[in-house]
Amino acid sequence: MMFRYSLRGRGDLDEWRDAARGFMMAGITPEFIEWRTMDDADGLFGFDDNRLPPPANPPPKISVQPSFIRLAEAVICHSDPTRFALLYRLLFRLFHSHGLLNMAIDRDVAAARQLAKSVGRDYHKMTAFVRFKEIPLPEGKVGRRRFVAWFEPDHFIVDRVAPFFQRRFTDMDWLIATPKGSASWDGEKLKVNDDPAPRPDLRDETDDLWRTYYASIFNPARLKVKMMMAEMPKKYWKNLPEAELIPGLIAKAEADVLEMAVRRASEPLPFHHRIQEAAARAPTIPLPAAGTLAAVREAARSCTRCDIHCLATQTVFGEGPADADVMVIGEQPGDHEDLAGRPFVGLAGTLFEEALKLAGIERDKLYVTNAVKHFKYQPRGKRRIHQKPNMGEVRQCRWWLRQELELVKPKLIVAMGATALFALTDMRQKLADIRSEPIAMEEGRTLFVTVHPSYLLRIVDEDLKQKEIDRFRGDFASVKRLM
Repeated sequence: MMFRYSLRGRGDLDEWRDAARGFMMAGITPEFIEWRTMDDADGLFGFDDNRLPPPANPPPKISVQPSFIRLAEAVICHSDPTRFALLYRLLFRLFHSHGLLNMAIDRDVAAARQLAKSVGRDYHKMTAFVRFKEIPLPEGKVGRRRFVAWFEPDHFIVDRVAPFFQRRFTDMDWLIATPKGSASWDGEKLKVNDDPAPRPDLRDETDDLWRTYYASIFNPARLKVKMMMAEMPKKYWKNLPEAELIPGLIAKAEADVLEMAVRRASEPLPFHHRIQEAAARAPTIPLPAAGTLAAVREAARSCTRCDIHCLATQTVFGEGPADADVMVIGEQPGDHEDLAGRPFVGLAGTLFEEALKLAGIERDKLYVTNAVKHFKYQPRGKRRIHQKPNMGEVRQCRWWLRQELELVKPKLIVAMGATALFALTDMRQKLADIRSEPIAMEEGRTLFVTVHPSYLLRIVDEDLKQKEIDRFRGDFASVKRLM
């Protein structure tokens, strides 16, 4: 017997779950259920809408995995009319195969995840492209500011995304209207309605502010039209005041880049031009004897083997005894190191120094250097954001590292991070697989691998950070024993 069940189909998981539970309790297989929404209900073909069969005797015990609930909460928001049948097929199959959701190649699992991914993208677009318009308060009335916004989502995500706006704009009253429902906040209660809302017709002076802001942050040198269109599809443009500027900004991007290049030639970078000018005025010093570490260090000062040197303040060469038994190799200088001209003097250097002190190792007895000798970064306002060197840049800088190894002749090499490991061995291996274990190398040397201290600084979870810091210190206790 065929069953037809009609749902509002506006992102409410509970209405589908109640019906699905009833069909599961009766043991109805997916092919005997036709899922529909109220919009296409027509009462044809003699089906009895929304009639659940009696449960089996005895009724089966229904348990649902939390991972399925999370997936279903996203899929149910999609506008695809087949989503109800897809979820019921998954639910029915999970009853007999609990590991089904782990099978990424399964057709139903893949389809459900694709729908969930589409809903996630729609969620992201709504948080990025909603533009509020202020509604003036009635004359003489004092109160919280009021705002209205219009957005056209692809899916039924209003209820899903409303808490984000409540957290973000809790200090003002607002209403977001969409063809798939509306959400409002009055400072005390968040209200969501799944009925289609009419489009408000509002404009205010903030439209000009949006256009001014967008024009000021538009960087023609980094323009990638295809990527921009992927992140900001044209269908959203009609509701974005700044979008009317985009065609003109794209059209004159090439001319703006040329103008920037001319202007930059007479504007030194604020971070390091003073240091470079001082170096140019410094008295000439006699060159050190060839074949020495000092000679290699002097030659590296004018290195142009890769493009990183173009923005860096100076070469940051290794330092330490020329006959050190232990050489420690990091990735590249950071912001502090680039300005000071010495390796490991910034925040990562502080963690490094602490680990050495706890292990009873004197830094002055180590030769400390980096796989890459210049600081690679991306300017962002007044800050310089670290960028990881690519493999080509590491290979170019290997020229200097090899000379350091040949002249220092260390017995033990400590590689901190994947870049240092690659520079030494050309291996792209997970650090976890070889960390903390001595590895025999050519010429009787030993390699010891650990993480780079900058990794520890990026850990957000405080408990995990302390655990990793303790492990890093333990690695240097092992280095002390190897010494």
